[in-house]
Amino acid sequence: MRKILLSISIFLGIYASAQKATADSPATDTLKAWSIQAQNTLMLNQAAFSNWIGGGANNVGWLAGANYNITYEKDKDLWENIIILGYGQNNTKGIGTRKTQDVINLSTNYGRKFAESWYLSGGLSLQSQFAAGYEDGNNPEAAKISNFMAPGYVNAGVGVTYRPNDNFTMTLRPVNARMTFVLDEELQKAGTYGLKNDGDSMLFQFGFLGTAIYKLKLMENVDLMNTASVFSNYIDHPERLVLSYGAILNMKINKFLSTNVTLDVLYDHNQIQKTQLKQTLGVGFAYNIDNGVKRSERKDNQSWMKK
Repeated sequence: MRKILLSISIFLGIYASAQKATADSPATDTLKAWSIQAQNTLMLNQAAFSNWIGGGANNVGWLAGANYNITYEKDKDLWENIIILGYGQNNTKGIGTRKTQDVINLSTNYGRKFAESWYLSGGLSLQSQFAAGYEDGNNPEAAKISNFMAPGYVNAGVGVTYRPNDNFTMTLRPVNARMTFVLDEELQKAGTYGLKNDGDSMLFQFGFLGTAIYKLKLMENVDLMNTASVFSNYIDHPERLVLSYGAILNMKINKFLSTNVTLDVLYDHNQIQKTQLKQTLGVGFAYNIDNGVKRSERKDNQSWMKK
């Protein structure tokens, strides 16, 4: 799994480098339309004990991530692509290896402007994870509760997008298909992630999807990105909203070192009838890419990424 994540990160780095090299060539209208804003991270942590009266267990951990926002905007066209990948593990003496982060979040949205800052739009998104998850803190000897594409969520729909600047994007889709995939046969049981029957591998829902991204520069070298979404299923129990919120706080130390704090809150009746919460903190290597200024002649809408 680490090889898969590493390969994807290398590909994204090569792609971004190619875009940067292109941006350094003589500018044309087409080149100015593209924007790439990204961060590649590798966080490390370690603790060692020897004759330590206070106790403790030797452990070492790592977390790798890639967060890309690739946008095309020219005339009336707006095409935004978001790639969020993350995977991490921690190995503790006497306990073994457990994963600490596991996320796949891909989305693309195309819009055609019909009014100032408003676009008729349509798009796709995919959310899942790389590896299996288990009860009791991801203990592989415990019961398995998730895996790659189990669940996997695919959304496809049309609606409108409001984007007054690069700091804020809101998309409203009154026509949206949401498909929940459970491709692990061990997890294909009625009730798991909303499945209707034993052996089912997919649950289809149709309803409303609203998403928003808000980027905020708190102070020099401290940026906060907020994401939120809400889904209501027209077909069955529309009052059971699927709600999610995510925050990434990036505190840059210098060009290659950064501290990241993430927070994820989720409520999905089909998963568990409780609010889910996940938080991570890491310090390590970070490589930022910001070609956003090439995307538009406007100078005021890139302030959150200024170095």
